[in-house]
Amino acid sequence: MNKILIAAASSGAGKTTVTLGIMHALRKRGLRVQPFKVGPDYIDTNYHQAITGVASINLDSFLIDDDAVLAALFQKHGESADISVIEGVMGLFDGLGIDRDNASTSFIAKCTKTPVILVVDGKAISTSAAAIVDGFNRFDSELEIAGVIINRVASDNHFSLIKGAIERYTDVPVLGYLPKNVAVALPERHLGLVPQEEMTELETKWELLGDLIAEHVDLERLLEISKSSEDLVGESLDIALPDFSGLRVAYALDAAFHFYYQDNLELIRSTGATLIPFSPLEDKEVPEADFIYIGGGFPEVFAERLARNKSMRKSILAAHERCVPIYAECGGLMYLGSHLEMDDAQYEMVGIFSGISKMTTRLRKFGYCTATPSTDTLIGKKGSAIRGHEFHHSIFETTETPCLELSKKRDGEIVKEWLGGYQKGNTFASYLHIHFYQNPAILVQIFRSARR
Repeated sequence: MNKILIAAASSGAGKTTVTLGIMHALRKRGLRVQPFKVGPDYIDTNYHQAITGVASINLDSFLIDDDAVLAALFQKHGESADISVIEGVMGLFDGLGIDRDNASTSFIAKCTKTPVILVVDGKAISTSAAAIVDGFNRFDSELEIAGVIINRVASDNHFSLIKGAIERYTDVPVLGYLPKNVAVALPERHLGLVPQEEMTELETKWELLGDLIAEHVDLERLLEISKSSEDLVGESLDIALPDFSGLRVAYALDAAFHFYYQDNLELIRSTGATLIPFSPLEDKEVPEADFIYIGGGFPEVFAERLARNKSMRKSILAAHERCVPIYAECGGLMYLGSHLEMDDAQYEMVGIFSGISKMTTRLRKFGYCTATPSTDTLIGKKGSAIRGHEFHHSIFETTETPCLELSKKRDGEIVKEWLGGYQKGNTFASYLHIHFYQNPAILVQIFRSARR
């Protein structure tokens, strides 16, 4: 299995830009590229899929606290590809707290036995780049940096200085560089990169990025490194789930709602259930279904259109009143509330939960957390532990009683606690994003509720 992992010395060094360029260049060579993303990110994975034509897979060692399952998922998705390309998160050793193996890119590299290509920001640096590479290469004896790519290089002369220094003072090969070019900068918004669904002119950027990588990076050397990686042996998913053939799962999928872990959808399919996409923006009503799944996204960007689609809102409310199980995450919670407030204007939403979602100017919650239901819920019994991730700028002002006790733990100590999540009838909604592979019993419980 050919594989590489693109990491960086820090956030903002350009690993996403370099990763996208490499994926495009490899795809242009006729290779089938299987993309992966370290961490809980939804937006980079959309970019990966737009370029490769293959759904990108999240590898997250906090959300899935089982090394064997992570390795098996990686093996399962990558075995049919010509090459697997993993994009890291933050800096190579950054994760949850100061443990370099806790939810970090470096841990995923070791778990999947994947060679690391380190992206170093070349802006305003020359010989000091060698110290960065040497430090990263020595920091963990179990991990080896297989190559370096320099980003934001000012000129050929600038690159020769950096390359010469790295190869003089370290034994890590420099594979090439990406020149400084404002035309390849990716647009941003309050939750990070603009999702691919809202962009109509990105293909020009992809083409330019791919051409620059092909011109300035030694792709042959890169492919040789990918082939030299150690194979994963005996890693296979052995998860026995009940047969839910005939179960119909309607899931919201459009420009407003599209944040789903691909493995969550595939686990649903593996039970025999049928996934039926629908659009809260465009469709008149939710499809006839046994279970409704509303993921995250950007409902605030489409608040007026969502409010205008009264027939859809009424059909979801009617499904709730018929006790059809509904599970909503983050943007889904905002949609199921009474109203969504943007720029002092209020837009009517579904109204299952009495409450108003209000956008704020700063990030309200960010990071991994553990949720413990204080009562039996759709996704877990009272007292169970559910791992998840929150990342949102909105707050939900409500009179509903929260049903989750949430906590954020770092280096063995609880650093924050709060309440959230709401259960009404057979509907559950919260800001929490979860991965079903942490405990497939979560999905089984939901489906059994749907069967009843």
